[in-house]
This record gives sequence, structure tokens and C-alpha cells, in this order.
Amino acid sequence: MNKKIAVVVGSIRTNSLSQRLADNLVGLLPEGYDAEFIKIDHLPLYNQDYETADSPEVYASFREDIKAADAVLFVTPEHNRTIPAALKNALDVGSRPYGQNVWSAKPALIVSQSPGLLSGFGANHHLRQILTFLNMPTVQQPEAYISQTHKLLNEEGKITNEDTLAFLQSVIDAFVQLIERY
Repeated sequence: MNKKIAVVVGSIRTNSLSQRLADNLVGLLPEGYDAEFIKIDHLPLYNQDYETADSPEVYASFREDIKAADAVLFVTPEHNRTIPAALKNALDVGSRPYGQNVWSAKPALIVSQSPGLLSGFGANHHLRQILTFLNMPTVQQPEAYISQTHKLLNEEGKITNEDTLAFLQSVIDAFVQLIERY
């Protein structure tokens, strides 16, 4: 039976660097692993008042998409030294109502990226902190911080640098090993 990988991209901008990097990462998954991109840009800001019969339908469908996944690949930029608001909102929506955390026990991989030299380090570590609370076992090594992403992508959005591809493959391999343990 194939493993279903939910891919959550922290940037909601059209044709973002994070989306293009995620596209490349998905291409490195082995046979038997199916990736499904889960959109987060349509989720209303989390509000506990929504935890009633009037909860937005998009909350329920988002939660079902995450529940159906065997693992989650997060690819994110850094906004003001942390994760983007849309990603934090998605994490909140999936973790509520209290006691119904759909993220729990799902293996995770974090890949942060930036056109700058810091490669999303702050976002990566803030996301790790959140995932620990959400009870998501996360790939610890190798850590994946990708800097100057725009220089790695060709006109078709593909990464062609062999060293970068080898590194990203090692990250995906570690993710697959973690998934297989769960």
C-alpha cells in the first residue's frame, strides 16, 4: 500500500520559491510514496469561536486531508525570523479543537529556504518547536536549510546542481526512514 505524503508549503504566493523547491523534493520520493499538496491559503484565521456547529467547512476538509496522510513534508520560507502567518494558522486549525490534533504522531520533514544566506534558519527552528508540541516526530538529521534558492532553480523551476540534488535526496531518504519506523 502506498504511503500518502501531505505537502504543506508555507508560502501562499503564486510560483513561490518554496513551492518550486517542494516540487523538486516531491520528485525525489521513492516509488510507493504519493505526494498531495495541501493548500493553506483558503483557511480563515483560527478562532476558537469556530469550534461550534458553525465551524467553517474548509476547516473540516483541511483536517480530513491531514488525517488521511501518513506523513507531512513542510517547505517554508522565513518571515521576520519565523514561519509565515498562513502556516501558523494551518497548524492551529489542525491542532484544534483541544484533544483532536490531526497532526499528532505523523512523521514530519522540515525544509526551509530563503533567497538570502540565512536559509530560513529561524523559521526552521520555530517550526521544529511547534511540531514538538504537536507530537510530530521530525527528521533531525540532516537539517535542511536551503539558501539562495533562486540561484538553484533553472527557468523550468528545476534544480540541476548535482551536489544540491544529492543533499536533498539524503534529506528525503532520512524522511522515508522515519516514516518506515512509524
